[in-house]
Amino acid sequence: MTISANQLTILKDQELVLPAWLAATGESELASDRLIHQAYLFAREQHTGQMRKSGEPYICHPIAVADILYNLGGEAPMIAAGFLHDIVEDVEEITVADIEKMFGAETAHLVEGVTKLSKLNFRSKKEQQAENFRRMFLAMAQDIRVIVVKLADRLHNMQTLEHMPIEKQKLIAQETRDIFAPLANRLGLGRIKWELEDLAFKYIEPDEYRNIQDLVKETRKSREGRITSTVEQIRTRLADAGFSYFDVSGRPKHLFSINQKMKSQKKEFGEIYDLTAVRIIVPNNADCYRVLAEVHDAFRPIPGRFKDYIGLPKPNRYQSLHTTVLGIGNTPLEIQIRTTEMHRIAEYGIAAHWKYKEAAANGVAPSSTSKKDDKFIWLRQLLEWQSDFKDAQEFSDNLKDQLCDPDVYVFTPQGEVIALREKATTIDFAYRIHTEVGNHCIGARINGRIVPLSTRVRNGDIVEIMTKESGHPSLDWLNFVATPTAKNRITQWYKRSNRDENIARGRELLEKELGKNGLDALLKSEPMLMAAQKCNYQTVEDLLAALGYGETTINHVVNRIRDTVKTAVAATVELVEILPTAKKPSSTDGDFPIIGIEGLMHHLAGCCNPIPEEPIVGVVTKLNGISIHRQGCSNVENVDGDRILPVRWNPHHNAKQQGNRRSYIVTLQVEVFDRLGVMRDVMSRLSDNKVNIRQAKVTADNKSKPVMLDFMVEVIDKSQLERCINQIRQMHDVLHVRRITEMSEQS
Repeated sequence: MTISANQLTILKDQELVLPAWLAATGESELASDRLIHQAYLFAREQHTGQMRKSGEPYICHPIAVADILYNLGGEAPMIAAGFLHDIVEDVEEITVADIEKMFGAETAHLVEGVTKLSKLNFRSKKEQQAENFRRMFLAMAQDIRVIVVKLADRLHNMQTLEHMPIEKQKLIAQETRDIFAPLANRLGLGRIKWELEDLAFKYIEPDEYRNIQDLVKETRKSREGRITSTVEQIRTRLADAGFSYFDVSGRPKHLFSINQKMKSQKKEFGEIYDLTAVRIIVPNNADCYRVLAEVHDAFRPIPGRFKDYIGLPKPNRYQSLHTTVLGIGNTPLEIQIRTTEMHRIAEYGIAAHWKYKEAAANGVAPSSTSKKDDKFIWLRQLLEWQSDFKDAQEFSDNLKDQLCDPDVYVFTPQGEVIALREKATTIDFAYRIHTEVGNHCIGARINGRIVPLSTRVRNGDIVEIMTKESGHPSLDWLNFVATPTAKNRITQWYKRSNRDENIARGRELLEKELGKNGLDALLKSEPMLMAAQKCNYQTVEDLLAALGYGETTINHVVNRIRDTVKTAVAATVELVEILPTAKKPSSTDGDFPIIGIEGLMHHLAGCCNPIPEEPIVGVVTKLNGISIHRQGCSNVENVDGDRILPVRWNPHHNAKQQGNRRSYIVTLQVEVFDRLGVMRDVMSRLSDNKVNIRQAKVTADNKSKPVMLDFMVEVIDKSQLERCINQIRQMHDVLHVRRITEMSEQS
């Protein structure tokens, strides 16, 4: 389908190896070919000097992306966008307006759509990923071709992923498996889907990938012989039956699908027989069913393993007859029967019959997805619902639910097919029809019989939902619904219906945490509104309602308020006074010994006793402000990341004190051989370094063992402490010198 990475190399004459179709555009007089060739030349010029991590010229990537789009049947503006998709982002001097002037509005529109999917900066990777997906689906709704360009871009990046660091390989591969492969499947791009899945499998589970790859190679010879015999037998049978046109071929299953079958069926590799499927292609639908009869006459069909995707197409327009039979040697064999057009759609999906071609033929602007086009119902639902998901994880879960390959197909009373995931219930069905149908559902019928709302639907069921104006969701539904979409609809209804009660409860929680004093002023303040927006809520009331309902936590909210107030602390002293973690800021720059918590109440943690010049972190506590710990302190290891603050010592603080430098308590333990005057000698070393001794203690078990000397001393920084320790270590009678903290670290 695509040129491989090693084909895109520099020859001795410094010319790139180009696909034949691209080379031909340079000599063509067609306007579409000239557009493609000019886009290639421009991309090559702009990417001159840029290299990929693989060491090859960067232009190899746009060529590969354009080649994928060409093989998908993309028209000239789309292929041109494949060449140009990285230029606006990578070359500061080039804008979308420049692209429009040179290559037209349609190409510029696609380039802009792909460019807008570039990553932004967010507080967490989950938030960043969720926002990227939101942008992606918005771009899809405006023009489905944008996401096809993005999929081509992702496919080539996956094909060359070995040049990335291992951690990044796994991260990109997991995102590809979770989102991009299912998305390709939703669009019917079968070829891209299976290649993305196999490539992701290679990096996410490399050992399993190599194991299955080796096992497939070992059994290939006997398997190919069996398939060749089967194919010949079917060809002879169809020719004898009078079929004038047909194509029969064997198709190996992809490594990822083999691995999934082994896991789902809990079988070893040797127990998986249908590693290869036979595909039969005929001219029309009627021939498909005639061929099915011949196949079932020649081979014994396995009961329950027949699926008619012609009469009941998948949501991505996939059509085919699937049957599993006992082939040669009584081994299971999957046979797929389809027409030429069905095969084209199975391979290229949405690209097999571009929506924008239909629109252009009718004089309609090609950029939007028609609301009457049932192929994109799932996309419109995502766009309608995405604003309801405040939590990045919740959005990702719902997204995966919408993209997953449905396992159950049921009918409405009007005969419309509804695709649902496995274990879906009548309530999931109701919410898939429409939010209001689910919200007012009071009962359900399956195949004419009234059933409990928790009843799971099965393939072929006719489901009817009974509604009533006064009907409303029950929280019990959350115990059995199978889809994140239904769960979200139910919780959203409760949030809206009990808003006043939830706001009051949220206010009460804040009052308990912050106290009544000044709370009204805080809730009406600009920093509070900013804190609400940081939590992804439009208004303070929305935040209070979410807090009252339990959608967000009190710790999360208070941390956001503290961050916001800290930013505005100089202008809003009253608000600082009501926060338990805050105090009025000092007016003198440099007065604060620790940078990052200026104006906030803090204390040094007694577990590790940090001192200046040591790496430190801040931990937000409920009642005692911010606790400062040494980096690596065991008490910080299990602290929630939202409570961790990046802080560091102010190197200029003590220097500004002019003789009134602050000291810090440290405990030293010195192990020595007992002799007369050893305590005095150690203390003299401390005194020489101007270290004040607050406490000294001698521990001696018996005369034959070393003596432990414990000193509580005051030091001004790590450098002074290290000088003392080094000088004490040099004494002949000293065995060990340790700094005593909970970390038990030897200095």
